[in-house]
Amino acid sequence: MAPMSTIKTVCVYCGSGPGTNPNFTEGAKAFGKSLAESNIRLVYGGGSLGLMGAVATSVLDHGGTVTGIIPDFLRMRENALTRVQEMIVTPDMHERKRLMFERSDAFVALPGGVGTLEELVEQLTWKQLGRHAKPVLLANIDNFWEPLFSLLSHMRQTEFIRAGLSVDILKADRIEEILPKLKAAAAQIAEAEKEMAPEVARRL
Repeated sequence: MAPMSTIKTVCVYCGSGPGTNPNFTEGAKAFGKSLAESNIRLVYGGGSLGLMGAVATSVLDHGGTVTGIIPDFLRMRENALTRVQEMIVTPDMHERKRLMFERSDAFVALPGGVGTLEELVEQLTWKQLGRHAKPVLLANIDNFWEPLFSLLSHMRQTEFIRAGLSVDILKADRIEEILPKLKAAAAQIAEAEKEMAPEVARRL
């Protein structure tokens, strides 16, 4: 029997700003704490500002480990977090996203803006097309992601998301639900199914 996947690293996509709702920052901190306490490494965009900084700092403050991956042109703009155990500087966004994919067992989107949405949708697209089977989850803090769920429902109703091309996405309304849902999803995936062939990843 093929070995089932486990969650050792989680990639978090989220805003480089805090947003208007203090619960967004509190949720990011709570999730960082849960990652550290579960001995799961955080992989994220490398910045020290906004929700990015909140989740990474919380992981570190609770004894966890962090890998930051940031393109060179954003190091100053997003104040790369120097405390992390591993900081990878890439030449461009494409390389950043490829490395974040390769180093992660699952993906979580906290609230964020266009960049967060773009990274999330790319993972959903790759998964929809059968390029990987890693869990993807939306942390729906104070219903932040409800407009996206409504849009996905509209896409299904209008048959732009067709039968056989489902968008397999997890949803957690509470922070404490995130890791159990990721672990349950990963337990259904054979380890070999998680990985995208390197030559494929380079072309995407």
